[in-house]
Amino acid sequence: MTRKPILHRDDPDATPLTGNVKVTREDWLRHAMELLISDGVDRVKVLRLAEDMQVSRSSFYWYFKSRNDLLDALLQQWEATNTAVIETQAQAEAPTVTAAVLNIFRCTTNPDLFNTALDFAVRDWARRSADVRARLEASDRRRVAALTDMFMRYGFSPYEAGTRAKVLYFQQIGYDLAGLQEDPELRLGQVAGYLSVFTGVAASGQELEEFEAYCRSFWHP
Repeated sequence: MTRKPILHRDDPDATPLTGNVKVTREDWLRHAMELLISDGVDRVKVLRLAEDMQVSRSSFYWYFKSRNDLLDALLQQWEATNTAVIETQAQAEAPTVTAAVLNIFRCTTNPDLFNTALDFAVRDWARRSADVRARLEASDRRRVAALTDMFMRYGFSPYEAGTRAKVLYFQQIGYDLAGLQEDPELRLGQVAGYLSVFTGVAASGQELEEFEAYCRSFWHP
């Protein structure tokens, strides 16, 4: 049986990509990211990518010097998305500290903001590579620093802000790493309690209602 090419374009009216067509840097990078997430970094090989996309390996070298260059591009994309989005969300204007923390909660609610599967893949990769481990640790520091600054804007001392930032950040990471198959309604019902624990302040009913509506906009029946 002939394997169907995995290349695609978002434009449904575009001519389907088949055979040895010209592919873009984004094609190579996108599929490499998919393999990193699904199979781990050891399976991200130029030949595997070319075979999956049914294209020649030669086009790869138009965009990347080597496999290592591709892997570095994957890390750059991870940093530019997952790490940068937490920094951006932490810096977003919010009238209260509870609203600010809800901005952080949006990261793991909205898949377009934070790619949880990608974060897991990089953390797994870091267990095998000292260089990636160093980049991961630097990224974690950036994220915690952004959250610390966020808490300080609402009057917390540097010590308390740093402590709350670590509790918030590593609880979020650990919660997802645990792979809990928790009912979304149950988790949503605990948001007020989490906010109280993380901030020491009760969220307003309006804040909770707006966040609930935001979450439900990403749920699919």
